[in-house]
Amino acid sequence: MLLGKKIIVVFPAYNAEKTIADTYREIPFDIVDDVILVDDCSHDNTIAVAEKLGIKHIHRHEKNKGYGGNQKTCYDTALSLGADIVIMLHPDYQYTPKLIPSMAYLIAKGIYPVVLGSRILGNGALRGGMPFYKYVFNRMLTVFQNILIGAKLSEYHTGYRAFSAEVLRKINYQANSDDFIFDNQMLSQILYAGYEIAEVTCPTKYFEDASSINFRRSVKYGLGVIATSVKHRLQIWGLTNYEIYKSKEKDGE
Repeated sequence: MLLGKKIIVVFPAYNAEKTIADTYREIPFDIVDDVILVDDCSHDNTIAVAEKLGIKHIHRHEKNKGYGGNQKTCYDTALSLGADIVIMLHPDYQYTPKLIPSMAYLIAKGIYPVVLGSRILGNGALRGGMPFYKYVFNRMLTVFQNILIGAKLSEYHTGYRAFSAEVLRKINYQANSDDFIFDNQMLSQILYAGYEIAEVTCPTKYFEDASSINFRRSVKYGLGVIATSVKHRLQIWGLTNYEIYKSKEKDGE
């Protein structure tokens, strides 16, 4: 625990048998209380490796639910176990778990309710091997999003995120897509609900076994980002009332 807060790390996993051990062993267990792994119907030995590592909370989807569907199970499970702070970390060793104390501290002290590990601050993305076209894609989308959403984030596309339980209980993440655009919709929901988001510089590594979407999926994701940003602006103007922006607590869920 950190400052009396229960911290749970969630792994949305898919074919992560080669990288999960390296990721898990860097977790600072002096402050992290539990780890949850949700396996999205992998075709490798992800679960066997997780069991060997001693991960107690392992859930397997019998059918692939997608990246967003995986996270929904992650957050539901973390909240059911009484988490005060939830750290979403990809088990592909692209992000270092060594930043968990810094991210969790900002939430535990009540400074920020959400913290992102940014690959863009400090130029960590290009140094870590991010393909140049993805870097340009990232920067263009981020500028577009900041203008429409009215925020000033360095990026919206990192897979390293920390949330207070309050945020997860309030936003309606179950209404989001089960695909990769889930991440973007979630940040849109958080900002629309009035929560502030902090960012910390995060080094990253791109290598053969690290998860990454191909060019076609990247284009689909980019179009989804644009659509989400436009919906966010229309919601701010009061021209629409999208389901994803309805508070769970307000609706009594």
